[in-house]
Amino acid sequence: MTTDAPQASGGCPVRHGAPDGSARLYGQDVAEEQQGIYDRLRKQHGTVAPVLLEGDIPAWLILGYRENRRVLENPRQFARDSRIWRDWKEGRVEDTSPLIPMLGWRPDCVSQDGEPHRRLRGAVTDGLKALADRGVKRHVTHFANKQIDAFAEEGSADLVAQYAEYLPMLVLTRLFGLPEREGRRLAESCAQVLKGGADAVAHNDRIMQILQALAERKHTEPGADFTTGLLAHGAGLDDDEVLNHLRLVLITAHTTTSNLLARVLQSVLTHPSHMAGLVSGQLNMSAVVGEVMWNTPPLAVLPGRFATADLELGGRQIKEGDLIVPGLAAGNLDPEIRPDASTDLHGNQAHLAFSGGAHECPGQGIGQGIIETSVSVLLHRLSGLRLAIAPDELTSTASTWEARLDRLPVEFTPQSAAA
Repeated sequence: MTTDAPQASGGCPVRHGAPDGSARLYGQDVAEEQQGIYDRLRKQHGTVAPVLLEGDIPAWLILGYRENRRVLENPRQFARDSRIWRDWKEGRVEDTSPLIPMLGWRPDCVSQDGEPHRRLRGAVTDGLKALADRGVKRHVTHFANKQIDAFAEEGSADLVAQYAEYLPMLVLTRLFGLPEREGRRLAESCAQVLKGGADAVAHNDRIMQILQALAERKHTEPGADFTTGLLAHGAGLDDDEVLNHLRLVLITAHTTTSNLLARVLQSVLTHPSHMAGLVSGQLNMSAVVGEVMWNTPPLAVLPGRFATADLELGGRQIKEGDLIVPGLAAGNLDPEIRPDASTDLHGNQAHLAFSGGAHECPGQGIGQGIIETSVSVLLHRLSGLRLAIAPDELTSTASTWEARLDRLPVEFTPQSAAA
């Protein structure tokens, strides 16, 4: 397996770690063995573990399901406003740090709590609802068929690189009012922001430049799109607020949906009963998506929360200004709530994949709609669809924040693109 993740010095973050004994949550070892590292951290530290993020910046990783719920649902103790982050306030985090695109304060709804958060989130949720009401399905169907047309005659494809990796962004370009040609560049930059490393800030800047040009154009050329909706919303967002919400929705919607789409396709192709049930209509797609949400959520670690006072969490003494990163993947597999990870979770929506509390993902309905339509189109277009390698040959590469499927090679009966 290859990865561009930054290299950590000192070997395995759990066996060697940093001088203070914290575990590095970045680097080659995390890229290759994310879940194993969570398991070892849980055995060593319990439900809350000291970790180091890029640049050896300290944080607390939440491994317990209940502890994650407490953090996500109590903004008075665990704020989203990074301006209280002690390491940033005291100059230990540079503006050029790859953590800044993920953790730095911005004039958007996820950086604030209370009334400022409600005002800004209201504009986002209203804009997303308007998109859903106009019908996202037709855009997804159009771009799904267009992607499939590119490989339909070959009889084989990599459904990560040729389908899941770019399809959500192509849909988002239409919903935002962007030219389709920007889709590939934006998808690549979003991936780099999540991956971290030396190029994260530059790719974040590229996203901002493209979106700023879009916002300026929509001032004079309004349309039935998300950008125009934010500009015209009664909450009165200023230009910086509009721009930063465009960035927020674009990055989170694309990266989480593309990752989840790949994982759902993996689940369908590695479980014959899923494939047969979906094709026959006896299995609801939401059941498959829900299972994936529990076992491989699109964000493994959520950035981030900040302690508003000294407090105790999971037996650990947390200091005011400490950075806390909820471990969504680890929390979903907490043996205290899932002693048998193979137990059927059909219909159980209590997973952490959409975060929780006031900051729970507002676009989850649109994301699920994109996935359900994408999978449906694929299964009905390609007859004889099957995995081209053994399931245990599939690999993933992780960063601090997520674990992405590397490839999903398939074979099927070749067909004319025109069909």
